[in-house]
Amino acid sequence: MFANTQSFNPATNTYQTSDVQAGNTFAVDQELDPQTLADILLEELSTTLQMRPASGQAIMMRIALEVERICEKSKRIQSSGEIRTWQLNLGRHRLQKCLQYYKLGSKQGRVELHSTLAAMVYRHIAAFAAQLNFQARYTLIEDFLQGFYIESLRAFRREHNVEEDYTPHTKLELSEYMAFTEQYAKRQIGLPGRNRQRLIVLRAQGFAKGQPPETSIDIELAVEGGKTEEAEAQSRSSAMQQVREQMVSEAVDPADAVLRQRVVAELVQYLESQDQPDCVNYLMLKLQDMQASDIDKALGLTARQRDYLQQRFKYHVEKFARSTNWKLVHEWLGADLNQKLGMTTSQWEDFKTQLSVNQRQLLQLKREQKSEKEISKVLKCTPKQVQKRWAKLLDLAFAYRNGANA
Repeated sequence: MFANTQSFNPATNTYQTSDVQAGNTFAVDQELDPQTLADILLEELSTTLQMRPASGQAIMMRIALEVERICEKSKRIQSSGEIRTWQLNLGRHRLQKCLQYYKLGSKQGRVELHSTLAAMVYRHIAAFAAQLNFQARYTLIEDFLQGFYIESLRAFRREHNVEEDYTPHTKLELSEYMAFTEQYAKRQIGLPGRNRQRLIVLRAQGFAKGQPPETSIDIELAVEGGKTEEAEAQSRSSAMQQVREQMVSEAVDPADAVLRQRVVAELVQYLESQDQPDCVNYLMLKLQDMQASDIDKALGLTARQRDYLQQRFKYHVEKFARSTNWKLVHEWLGADLNQKLGMTTSQWEDFKTQLSVNQRQLLQLKREQKSEKEISKVLKCTPKQVQKRWAKLLDLAFAYRNGANA
């Protein structure tokens, strides 16, 4: 007879089974039930946040049940003999993705999610033969993603068996939904011929095929209305009504991601002004989420030429972010002067104590929205020197902010 004893080793997250008669000890990768996995994830969540959110238990249980479904359906996981390891890895991966959005916050989290999904569908949002510029594609992407977010929320309710009218309210619940939406968009769907494609790409391609042909609109007719019976009938068409509604709507961008679009548009304009068309092409391909090898093929570059282009692109992007465009870039990043360059109040006060008298004066003048010409008179230097000093101060803030966050 062999007498076996079993104990859990928290250091390795495995159960240790000891064979008493033989004197040997070996690890058994024992499957976890959803409640146990949820408890493990909740403890890690509480440790990371240094608090236990009220909705944490329910969210961790939803993650645990999703992981259980994945493990049950995967033949590879079932035959691996390491189901417990897979459960922990998958659960922690989803927890970390949720925490990433949690740390970004509701506003910046939505911007990042929107940007990620927009890059994934950029190439597929319009018919292949359509010659659309960036702004036209961006408008289509906005329309498409609004519908995709609704689809994702419905899928979330269905797969997690929550109420039909469930809507995330807390910061953690919103982070869970955004992480789910990103994962949902990236799901691989099997196609004929053993090919696979991301779900959001298939949706975007279907959206592109369903686009109606372009319609010519008389803007004057939309503004003033028809003067004849025929013109009046045309002004009542659905297309004309959509244009009129858009023209009289508030001039406030409805999506947080509009700042990112503005940054991209300004960056393209800057690169063109610097006679860098290859950098513009590189940026457009990167926005399409293309791999390095695909970029090489599209631009006809060797790996060495691409590396050189990347360095040149990086140089111009950094110059763009520290020149007259710094305010737009920092506003997009949530780190403009009104937000203390992205620092907390205590970090901001400490950072200012490390600046010289001239640097603090420059900072104050910038906060007062003085022009470079006005600042140059106060500091008794040229506007060009003001730009250089401000760029240096932004570099110091960047280094301090990253060091403090680390």
